[in-house]
Amino acid sequence: MVKKFSDQNKVYRKIAYCCLSVTVIEILMEYFGSCLCKGIKFKIVGGFESFYLCHCRYCRKDTGSAHAANLFSTSAKIEWLKSETEIKTYQPPKSSHVKAFCANCGSALPNLQMDNKLLVVPAGCLDTELLKIPDAHIFISNKANWDESLEKVKKFERLP
Repeated sequence: MVKKFSDQNKVYRKIAYCCLSVTVIEILMEYFGSCLCKGIKFKIVGGFESFYLCHCRYCRKDTGSAHAANLFSTSAKIEWLKSETEIKTYQPPKSSHVKAFCANCGSALPNLQMDNKLLVVPAGCLDTELLKIPDAHIFISNKANWDESLEKVKKFERLP
C-alpha cells in the first residue's frame, strides 16, 4: 500500500509492508542532466508519470542495446542550461519515434513530442540520482533473442 502526501516540493510516502511502516522522504521536482561531452546541460522541473524500458526495434537500434530506458512527463518543464553544441533530432520516416542527441558526442537527450505536450527523457542522461524504478518493459515482442535470463550472466565491477 502506498499513500502520497504533498507538502511543497516534498513527497512523503507511507509504505506498509509486513506490518512494518516506513516513511520515505523524496525531494522530487528537480533533475539535472548532460551529454557525455558536457557541451549540453539541462534542468527538468517536475515529476515523471512513467518510466518504460522499450524493446521496440527503433529504441533497440538508436541505443545499440537491448532496450531504451525513457522517462515520460506531461507536466515537467525542461530548461537548457548550456548549449555549446547543437542538439539534433532524428525521426524515421512514417514513425512517431523521435531521438534527440548531441551533435558532438552523440549522447541521447530529452525531447518534446506530441506538439510539446510530452517530455521524453532518456534516463541515462540524468546526472541527478533517480529514485523511480521502471514501470514496465514494453514492446517485448520485439525483444532481442539474447535478452533472456541476463541476471544469470557473470557480473564484474570493471572489465574482466
